[in-house]
Amino acid sequence: MFDKQGRACYNGGMIDEQRLKILTESAKYDVSCSSSGSARRNEGGIGNGYSSGCCHSFTPDGRCISLLKILLSNDCIFNCKYCMSRQDADVPRVSATPDEVCELVIDFYKRNYIEGLFLSSAVHVSPNHTMEQLYLTVKKLRTEYNFHGYIHVKGIPHADEEIVRKTALFADRMSFNLELPTEKSLRLLAPQKSRESLLLPMADLRREKLIFQAEKRKGHFLPAGQTTQLIVGASPERDGTILRLSESLYRKNDLKRVYYSSYVPLVHNSLLPNVGGGALREHRLYQADWLLRFYGFNAEELLPADGDLSLEYDPKCAWALAHMELFPVEVNRAPLEALLRVPGIGARGAQRILDARRYTKLTFEDLKKMRIVLKRAKHFITAGGKFYGANAQRVAGLLAAQEQSEQATQLSLFDENALSALTGEL
Repeated sequence: MFDKQGRACYNGGMIDEQRLKILTESAKYDVSCSSSGSARRNEGGIGNGYSSGCCHSFTPDGRCISLLKILLSNDCIFNCKYCMSRQDADVPRVSATPDEVCELVIDFYKRNYIEGLFLSSAVHVSPNHTMEQLYLTVKKLRTEYNFHGYIHVKGIPHADEEIVRKTALFADRMSFNLELPTEKSLRLLAPQKSRESLLLPMADLRREKLIFQAEKRKGHFLPAGQTTQLIVGASPERDGTILRLSESLYRKNDLKRVYYSSYVPLVHNSLLPNVGGGALREHRLYQADWLLRFYGFNAEELLPADGDLSLEYDPKCAWALAHMELFPVEVNRAPLEALLRVPGIGARGAQRILDARRYTKLTFEDLKKMRIVLKRAKHFITAGGKFYGANAQRVAGLLAAQEQSEQATQLSLFDENALSALTGEL
């Protein structure tokens, strides 16, 4: 990767190891970069952002499939209090050129280090200048370097909408990170940003994509859609505020995903808390988010009176315990909507039940073979009229004990981004 002088080598130039380290380290705080769902096809060049997307994993033959996650610059004119690259931070300032990033991407791709690129930047010189540099980078990759791999670009607030639209023609996905849930918190902790400067570009890109599809224009326009990121715990908003905002973003702007990043107190400032947001709280928000997107729940159903998700139970269990009058449901007759609300029955499991019961009367043994999580589900279902769960008074205690056991395993084994990359069924 590097020559004897510690420089990353590629055809046509070099980027020194120190700059590369700073620009990649500075990018690690943005969690909204997991890729999925791009339909961009290889049209004669190199790379492939195919429908299964790029992800952080190892293939059976040992190859690491990942994204190069890098900033164009960490020299920021904005002064967001929580950011390591903020204007008044005492850190080394470096930048890279579009050509340097392009050469690095191609070199790393050819070496099998990466499958795609997540490209972001601090606001360097001005929003328009920064967005223009991001645009030039992805345009060069597509048109000059013939790269068809996955590209995710971070949008810059206050940038001209035309530059943003042009960038979207060459990117698979874009993200404008809201960071904080309310305008009040943005004014306090990120004074150069506003909700309008972040929400308007999202709405504009959604509108442009619909027009692009309706007119059947040639090419691509954000085939993998948009995402955003919210910091959890840097400001005092309750889970209810965060979850309602996420629900609104999914509904109005058709976002593919909202990422939640638990605040870590790396920056010392009187306006910021001294304790982090907590991995478990982040975990609960991801679980609730999953229920919003795939299980037919709405935010109001999942939120208790105090506005915070339960830390004792996952959101689906908490909802079920609060609505025991709806259970048990008979798996041989219950509609899909009811099955999806049973703890331990996921979306795939519910569909398997619907398919199988067309041909046979299901038993608990059948459900076990379908990999239904019966240690939870048995308290909320009957199969052929049989019930093997505990009485209502004991269910809460049993589920709490199971939850504590699972948390002990999860929270001792996860890596830095494991909870942020949560996918699964409840």
